[in-house]
Amino acid sequence: MTRMLLTGNGAAAWGARLAGIEYLPAFPITPQTEIIETIAKWIDFGELDCRMTTLDSEHSMITAAGGAAVTGVRVFTATSSQGLLYAMEMLYTTAGWRAPFVLVNVSRGLASPITLEPDHNDILAARDSGFLQLHCATCQEVLDGILLAYRMAEDGRVRLPVIVNLDGFYLSFTREPVEVPAAAAVARFLPPFDAQNLGFRAGAPLSEAVAVLGGSPYSYFRYQHHLAALNAEAVFEESAVAFARCFGRSYQAVEAYRCDDAELVFVMLGSFATKAKAAVDCLREAGQAVGLLRPLLLRPFPAAALRRALAGKQGVAVIDQNLSPGKGGVLYTELASALYGQADSNPMLVSFIGGLGGRDISAEEFYEMAAVTRRAAAEGQAPEPRLLYAEAELCEIKKWQAIAQVQRAKEGQP
Repeated sequence: MTRMLLTGNGAAAWGARLAGIEYLPAFPITPQTEIIETIAKWIDFGELDCRMTTLDSEHSMITAAGGAAVTGVRVFTATSSQGLLYAMEMLYTTAGWRAPFVLVNVSRGLASPITLEPDHNDILAARDSGFLQLHCATCQEVLDGILLAYRMAEDGRVRLPVIVNLDGFYLSFTREPVEVPAAAAVARFLPPFDAQNLGFRAGAPLSEAVAVLGGSPYSYFRYQHHLAALNAEAVFEESAVAFARCFGRSYQAVEAYRCDDAELVFVMLGSFATKAKAAVDCLREAGQAVGLLRPLLLRPFPAAALRRALAGKQGVAVIDQNLSPGKGGVLYTELASALYGQADSNPMLVSFIGGLGGRDISAEEFYEMAAVTRRAAAEGQAPEPRLLYAEAELCEIKKWQAIAQVQRAKEGQP
């Protein structure tokens, strides 16, 4: 095992390399391009035995990935933001093919307006596509998550594609020390892809999942897909145990930080959760019993694990780095659905929306969210979802609005 200083993109490339990928369909988009460039360099230098194909769009890229996966080769690719949305039709299609491959998404806020900074609206738009989802918080987790994703995707009980998500810029271009395991050790954890009934022979043509079905058989196939996705949670847990034995690093579907005796809990996804950990430590030093839950596995949704972790808590601050216009935060609604209707009394859920377009979430905002959640739990009434926004930021917006109004007046516009 070697320790390297890697960006999140570099860690993703190493995860793909160690997994022994055989086919790499690619199309560039910021901020994931470094992943493909790194792998392409290894292929050119003869360090990785892999076929790379540059496609004309993300739509074509995912089509090629799914088509290759159902011939029995190990496939990897990556995208970001608008690229993921451009590929959306084929996300649904290749998941329906039960094509087991890994797609890395480097999250970036969606247009319009345009931003290069991260939030989670892109990846959560793919929530219902049939892809499984892992959400990483560190560069180490990116590398390890790709290895776990292949083992989960290729398991005969699952056979579904997986998205491994990391936050653009905050993680993709941040260098952290990463333990890069030896190839021989990875091979013991992740043996070559056993395609079983998948394969392609020119002399024996076979159509894979190209059919037009009516309601009853269509419903059957969709439900089988759903059951396979549910199987993935147990497969993930088994894979995580094997991973810990091989590499000494432990993962769970839901990471719990200082939650055992917590009265209030933050719940959030991705790399910003590391900020929440620091806030939890500060609040603990101030005598407040606060913890953090971070789902690593988002699809399948680890409802039972979240219910167990939140049993007996007073309040939960759900921090969404996404916004479903007209409704609110996606993670908040998913967690509420998991807790609703349970026999035990549930904690007070309070919804916060922040980090959109890469906006920072400060330590002071975590402290305020804890205070708001505590008041809501004491009063038995949750406030409306809140956008994290400072007064100084609002003043800046008003200043630019005033400047624009003056400019319009000069030009004779209303």
